Amino acid sequence: MSQIEKLLAQFKNNPKNVNFTDLVKVCNHYFGEPRQQGSSHCVYKTSWAGNPRVNIQEKNGIAKVYQVKQVLEAIEKIEEMEDD
Repeated sequence: MSQIEKLLAQFKNNPKNVNFTDLVKVCNHYFGEPRQQGSSHCVYKTSWAGNPRVNIQEKNGIAKVYQVKQVLEAIEKIEEMEDD
């Protein structure tokens, strides 16, 4: 099991108290480098229409729970698109 897979499993089991740098690693793996960074936000572009971005934000070194859930949903969508 790769480091990314381990992190994803941790996020799914407990989306609270997710280390922001771990979330960035996972997002970089699935979405590439963020189109915006340097502030407390990182914005990633996705490959579908509609709301084609993933926005994550750091607060005291921890990622926000709702944003972790959004990242997990976006990853599921990517994996579904790859299966088609």
